[in-house]
Amino acid sequence: MVSSVWVDYLDREFLDTTFKEWVESKVVKGLTSNPSIFANALKKEVYKEDLKKLRGKSPKEIYEEIATKDIQKACDILEPLYDKGDDGYASIEVDPRLINDAKGTIDEALRLYDKIERDNVMIKIPANEAGYKAMEELAKRGININATLVFSPNQAMRSLEAISKGPRTIDGVISVFVSRFDRKLNPLLARQNLAKDRVGFFNAIKIYNQIEAAGYPNIRTLFASTGVKQDYLPKDYYVKNLNLPHSVMTLPPDVIEEIKDKEIEESFHFQTKHIDAFLSFLSPAGINMQKVYQELFDEGVEAFVKAFEEMLNSIKEKV
Repeated sequence: MVSSVWVDYLDREFLDTTFKEWVESKVVKGLTSNPSIFANALKKEVYKEDLKKLRGKSPKEIYEEIATKDIQKACDILEPLYDKGDDGYASIEVDPRLINDAKGTIDEALRLYDKIERDNVMIKIPANEAGYKAMEELAKRGININATLVFSPNQAMRSLEAISKGPRTIDGVISVFVSRFDRKLNPLLARQNLAKDRVGFFNAIKIYNQIEAAGYPNIRTLFASTGVKQDYLPKDYYVKNLNLPHSVMTLPPDVIEEIKDKEIEESFHFQTKHIDAFLSFLSPAGINMQKVYQELFDEGVEAFVKAFEEMLNSIKEKV
């Protein structure tokens, strides 16, 4: 792999077994988490004891205790890679309900960062107006940033601008979501006899080209949402199309299992002008990309808020 692979999954049992093995064998070099991942993790038996011990605290306090413990564990497993300058980051996201609250996002990010106490933690911040302010402030304080829920070139550039205000000693990734475009647009494209399953990775490569052109060695494109939902596509479809230098790819465990013993060649690097030529067919087909970017961002926020609230409710029921 040319791109650096980070696993897009977490639960405590996984950290102690498969994840440790993958890190030691350099199959993966980092880990990302989000509210949906923690919501699923907390359904597992392995957390029963922790939930019992934390009874009496609020659901959010309980979540934070468990989440920070898991992220600390992931950071410790990844530390040998981090010490060698070979990635080694674990990401945790701020409460998605703070989406339009810059101060609240900064305060929460600082609290999580202080609680985790690991240099190789990355704080995930959604890419919107409040998020850009938070990214800039946190980057200036020397905190590694993962800008998330990035769909548009404009979001990517605003995130890059914010993270670049920090010292060059910090690392930043800009998480460009990929497969959601294809799931959303495939039915429309099929009706117009236009090629399906291309918009996601073309849009991602266009953004990658812009980030690379800006020339920051410490800020990379992270290709996110790379799991395939279409049955007719191979599991490694997005991997094969986005395996590019100076980038990160987050993959769910089943895709990592699929590729870990394969030699995957560097992907063809499309130039922006060729991507724009393809995207120019979308407007006549009734697809307004600015509208699509906004809808996908709103849907992403809504999904994370829903997952977060469901998780807090399930904690309430268990304790």
